[in-house]
Amino acid sequence: MTAPLTFLPAAAPVVPDPVPLADLKRVLVIKLRHHGDVLLSAPVFSVLKAAAPHAEIDALVYADTREMLTGHPAISAVHCIDRNWKKRGPLGQLQAEWGLLRTLRGRRYDLVLHLTEHRRGAWITRLSGARYGVAPRVKGRDGSWAKAFTHFVAKPGNALRHTVERNLDFLRRIGIYPAPEARGVALVPGAVAEAKVEALLAGHGLAPGAFIHLHPASRWMFKGWTTQAWIALATQLVNRGQHLVFSGAPGAAEEGLVAAIIAALPAAPGKAVSLAGQLSLKELAALTARARAFVGVDSAPMHIAAAMGTPAVALFGPSGDKEWGPWPISGAGQTVSHRVVASTRHPCRPCGIDGCGGGKVSDCLVALTPEAVFAALDGVLAEAEGRWA
Repeated sequence: MTAPLTFLPAAAPVVPDPVPLADLKRVLVIKLRHHGDVLLSAPVFSVLKAAAPHAEIDALVYADTREMLTGHPAISAVHCIDRNWKKRGPLGQLQAEWGLLRTLRGRRYDLVLHLTEHRRGAWITRLSGARYGVAPRVKGRDGSWAKAFTHFVAKPGNALRHTVERNLDFLRRIGIYPAPEARGVALVPGAVAEAKVEALLAGHGLAPGAFIHLHPASRWMFKGWTTQAWIALATQLVNRGQHLVFSGAPGAAEEGLVAAIIAALPAAPGKAVSLAGQLSLKELAALTARARAFVGVDSAPMHIAAAMGTPAVALFGPSGDKEWGPWPISGAGQTVSHRVVASTRHPCRPCGIDGCGGGKVSDCLVALTPEAVFAALDGVLAEAEGRWA
């Protein structure tokens, strides 16, 4: 899945206190964030494994995000913190936390890479007994945070830096400088997910490469486009003769949105299929890998599509596309054709606010036209012509 690692020339900066890679037997990488954040940490594992092939590399993530990393060829084990532990009551949660800590201590890590500012990472690093610990430099955090780690990673100031590069900065800080082609985001669906999706598509008479994958929703309402805009886009695609497969998370909101879009389309039996609420994250990856192209908003499915090498069109509003846009290198090391569609008439974007004034509706997204998205899709399809030949 991952491309062979190459390093930048010897002229790369010399780190004053590199970690001796030959001494590393086990490494723990902590990423306690959402699905897309976890997926974009994948290059850290492949680059580190290529630089220290003798080392075992583990991950620590929230349980609901584990599918983003399980099966990754560079990862030995994925440890999880379950957000539902708190439902067990104080004693039950303490027992679960203690069990995790015993497991982590038993692994005897030499190095911990804590990729976020989550305070939990500091005490995990200290209690793990690791000789080296790398974490973000956080203004105002001295004391236990400063004592928990040996290396600190500086944030970019005014510069906009993609999240993948910011994750890889943790490796640069200890002396590992990957070349651009080695920075692919890998996701492994697995045989079970592949088989289920093959069966679902066959049941609808769809072959790989014969459909456009649309994922119109986000768990965050303020990142969403309007229902009418999605209907207009889907209508244009159906009228052109395209087959559409929609996906969405389980639940009334996303399943209802997909149902409303399909119900409003011109009568064209079999042209639009809903798999909303029917797919795991692994199955979603297997689906989008078989699509001619993907269209969606800033969300984990957009990152999954890029990781699988699927040409992607991503709609961005209040969130920053420079930091969170489709990553252009897939897990197979291939360049991913992609387009970001964002308003140029709203100088306030990206604001990072949950809708204008906190009202959950983002004018910069509402302003995007179906014609602009349609043109972007035409662009990525033209670039990827021959992918399914």
